Amino acid sequence: MTGRSKKIIANLIDPEEIRIAIIDEKGKLYEFYIERMLEHQRTGEIYKARVDSVLKGMNSAFLNLGDGKNGFLYLDDVKNIEVKQGMEMLVQVVKNARKGKGARVSPRISLAGRYMVLIPYGHETGVSKRIASDGERTRLRGMAKELRPQGFGIIIRTVAEGCDMLELKNDVDALVAQWGAIRRGAKQNGAPCLVHRDTGLLERVLRDELTDEIDEIVIDSEEEKSSTEAIVRRFFPDKEIEVNLFRGKMPLFDVYGLESQIAELQSRKVWLPSGAYLVIDQTEALTVIDVNTGKFVGSKNLNDTVLKTNMEAAVEIARQLRLRALGGIVVVDFIDMEKEENNQALVKELQELFKSDRCKARVYGVTGLGLVEITRKRARTDLRAALMRSCPYCGGLGTVPCEESVALQIKRFIRKIVLSSKSEALLVECSEGVAEYICETFLELWEEEFERKIFIRGRPGMSWGKFRLECQGSLHQVEHRISVLQKREGWAVVHRSPSA
Repeated sequence: MTGRSKKIIANLIDPEEIRIAIIDEKGKLYEFYIERMLEHQRTGEIYKARVDSVLKGMNSAFLNLGDGKNGFLYLDDVKNIEVKQGMEMLVQVVKNARKGKGARVSPRISLAGRYMVLIPYGHETGVSKRIASDGERTRLRGMAKELRPQGFGIIIRTVAEGCDMLELKNDVDALVAQWGAIRRGAKQNGAPCLVHRDTGLLERVLRDELTDEIDEIVIDSEEEKSSTEAIVRRFFPDKEIEVNLFRGKMPLFDVYGLESQIAELQSRKVWLPSGAYLVIDQTEALTVIDVNTGKFVGSKNLNDTVLKTNMEAAVEIARQLRLRALGGIVVVDFIDMEKEENNQALVKELQELFKSDRCKARVYGVTGLGLVEITRKRARTDLRAALMRSCPYCGGLGTVPCEESVALQIKRFIRKIVLSSKSEALLVECSEGVAEYICETFLELWEEEFERKIFIRGRPGMSWGKFRLECQGSLHQVEHRISVLQKREGWAVVHRSPSA
């Protein structure tokens, strides 16, 4: 035992969405998983696919998986076979479909068990580098060589540390049987079709995350309690891990304070305990993280304050990348440090923090511009893509025009109306904030300039930056229309110039 304890909290009651959190002894979110019923092309799924098109210039092909968007295949992943349009292939999803893109697939298939990964048509025998003991690695490699079936590769996983031959053999036998079922399914069905779906989210999390540190599992579905207990007994026959069914009236995640923590993961700004903060921005190509001292002023000198802030930020950055499932290229703008030994200490701290990360990460040191570059394997859909979409109002820009910009667009719109009509008055609708701004800043000036009576109606729910002409005509006609609107829709707020 490490002395640390964690709990697995599984929110399974809604079939449309399953959420599983791992929390530490203080109730702080350590890991978070989410899976929706309608998601397609998830990592690990195996398809009998049909090649739709081959793009030699891109050294790639697009495969019809029969479900969702076409999968993307790098031709370099295919050995000794010429990929042609119309041919059928057995492929596995290696990167989830995301942001309008289909999944990346590979003909190199791997099947994950509790203690190992079995690779059909492979020949390697590997042991996880995260097992620190050379002696243990040698012992496991020796057993793996004995157990490896002809025509398969084996990679021993980190959780196999301390396992005996029988435990490994049971895993091998189960995976070989699973591969046999997949091959039979592929022969019996025509392309394109799904031939193997990985186990459910709960079983995958238990398979990968159930360690000596887990002392309790809390679930809110009575149907899953017995199967969860069976998995725990299979993986940990000698350890007492409580599996408790939650029956409270409040939602499970609310009881453990997880909803607020998940909401924080969707924020750009992340506060650190000292008062410093991070700003996390995701782009198509990379993730950029900026470190700021914020409210933290330190107690000794500037160098000490900056070093402490950067070290504290490093811990939270490793946590945020894990929780948000961020992968690919990450660039961190730490606060500049004058001493080279401080930069080296920071890089070493980051490297140590990422050693416990299940997704392989590399830290490339401090660049000439004072940036730290990190690459992290993208194992699943990142949290922002899973929970959010681009803003329908700003078109994904993340910003909207300021009040003054919208107001001037409205002024140009009014000018066109005035030039093409002899109406005495007009009523324009726009969002409430813009309507208030126009009334306070421009309305009297516009009436003087255009020699028209102008009414601005702030409409709740109207998209920011949108506006329309509600009516125009004589002053009496427009005022009558305003009266009708206010009677029919009590909330109608119409702004008039002070001279009205």
